[in-house]
Amino acid sequence: MTKSVADRTWHERARELSFATQAFINGRFVDARSGARFDSINPATGRVLCQVSAGDAADIDAAVVAARSVFNEGSWANMAPKNRKRILQRFAESIFKHREELALLETLDMGKPISDSLKVDVPAAANCIQWYAESIDKIYGEVAPTGPSALATITREPMGVVGAIVPWNFPLVMAAWKIGPVLAAGNSLVLKPSEKSPLTAIRVAQLAVESGIPEGVFNVVPGLGQTAGQALSSHMDVDAIAFTGSTATGKRVMQAAAQSNMKRVSLECGGKSPNIVMDDYPDLDRAAAAAAYGIFFNQGEMCSAGSRLIVHERIKDVLLEKIAAIGAKMQPGDPLDPTTRLGAIVDEAQMQRVLEYIGAGKSEGARIYAGGERKLIHSGGYFIEPTVFDAVRPAMRIANEEIFGPVLATITFRDAADAVAIANNVVYGLAAAVWTRDINNAHRTARALRAGTVYVNCYDADDITVPFGGFKQSGIGRDKSLHAFDKYTELKTTWIDLS
Repeated sequence: MTKSVADRTWHERARELSFATQAFINGRFVDARSGARFDSINPATGRVLCQVSAGDAADIDAAVVAARSVFNEGSWANMAPKNRKRILQRFAESIFKHREELALLETLDMGKPISDSLKVDVPAAANCIQWYAESIDKIYGEVAPTGPSALATITREPMGVVGAIVPWNFPLVMAAWKIGPVLAAGNSLVLKPSEKSPLTAIRVAQLAVESGIPEGVFNVVPGLGQTAGQALSSHMDVDAIAFTGSTATGKRVMQAAAQSNMKRVSLECGGKSPNIVMDDYPDLDRAAAAAAYGIFFNQGEMCSAGSRLIVHERIKDVLLEKIAAIGAKMQPGDPLDPTTRLGAIVDEAQMQRVLEYIGAGKSEGARIYAGGERKLIHSGGYFIEPTVFDAVRPAMRIANEEIFGPVLATITFRDAADAVAIANNVVYGLAAAVWTRDINNAHRTARALRAGTVYVNCYDADDITVPFGGFKQSGIGRDKSLHAFDKYTELKTTWIDLS
C-alpha cells in the first residue's frame, strides 16, 4: 500500500525531492551564462546535494536589466496599493502552502533541525511577507506646516532596483526580511543568496511569479560572494544594496557601493552579544534555559546569539551547572529526525573555524566546562556539541570575536558597572540582555548597553513589529517593522506655491 505524504519519513521525502538549481531572471530559470556551477553540500552527510548555477557579473547584469525594465514600465511600482497588497498576500499564502517542501530544502541545504525549519523558519518567512503586504495601504504621506502661502507634501517613493545579499544561517527568513519591504514599497529586487544555502531562495522566486508578481520584479542569482556579490554591490544601476552577513564582508559591500554609484547601503552584520545575569535574579532555571537556547539554538549560527554569559561571581557556578545540563540534552543529531534539537554546522570550513576557536580558548587559559568536541564523525557531517567555557577573560579571542557556533564564553563580574563595561567592550552592538528583579537596575543597564536590541529578563524575544539591527560594527539601518521602509524608499518633498 502506498504511504500518504504524512506517513513518509523526512528521509523518504528527501529522496523524492527535486531541486531548482538555476538562476531565476525575468520570470524564467536560466543557467549561468558562463555555464559554471558549484556544489551544494548536505552538512549532515558531507555529500553533494546538487549543483547550482554559479552566476557572475554577466548574470547580475541581466537580472538588473530585467529589474530596471519592469520598474520603469511601472506594472509593479505604479500598481494600486490594494492590488499589490493582494498579490503579496497570495505570495505569503503560497510560502505557507509549500512549507514542508521549503522546510526540507532549508534543512538539507543548511543543516538545521527539520522541526525548526518547519515550525520556525518557514512560518516566520510567510508571516513577514504577509505583514508587509498588510502594511502597503496603511503608509500615509505628510503635509508640512509651512503656512497658508504654500502646500508642501512629503511622500515616499520606491528606490528603484534594490540588491540584497543574504546569509546562510537563516536563508529563508533573512531573505523574507528583505523581500517583504522591498516589494511592498514597489521596488524591483535582485537577490543573491549565500552559496552555502541557495535553494529556498530560488524556489521562492518561482512561487512569487506564480502568485502574480510581474516577471522581472523578483530575481535570484546564486553565485559566489567574490563574483556575484561583488558585481551586485558595485553595479552602477542598482539604487540600494541590503546586506546581512559578517562585518568583514559588510565593509567590502560598503566600499563597493561607495566606489560605484554611491548607492544606499544597509548592513546587518556580526555580533558578540552579552547576556548579563545579576545576582538578584530569582529564577536561575529560567535564566539558564534562555542562556542555553540563546547560544545553542540553530547550532549557535546566529548573529544575535548570546555568546558571552556575563554573570555575577556569586551565582556563576549554579548557573553554569544548569546550562551544562540543558546542553547535555541538546546533543547534535540527524537534522531530518523531528526530535533533533541541534543540527549540523553549515559546512566543513565553518566547523573547522569553530573548532579552532575552541582550541584558542583552551590555549589562552579558559576552561572547558562542558562539551568542546566534534561529534557524529561517522556520518561524514559537520557536528559540534554544545560547548561552555568558564574562566574567560574579556581580552581573550573567544570573548571578542564572533565564533558563529554553539560556544558560550563565561565571564564573571562584581557589580553592575563592571558588567556594563565588559559588555560594551567589543566592536559589536547587535543585541544584549540583562536579568534582574530590580526595575531601576533594569532600566539603567538597558540604557547603558550599546546594542540595537536589549532584552530584559528574556533572550531572543522576537516579533515582526519591532526593528532589528545594531550599533557600532554590527551594521547600519534596521530590518523588520515599518522602519525597514526607510531603507527602500525615497522621501520626496513637493512644494506648491499658493501665493
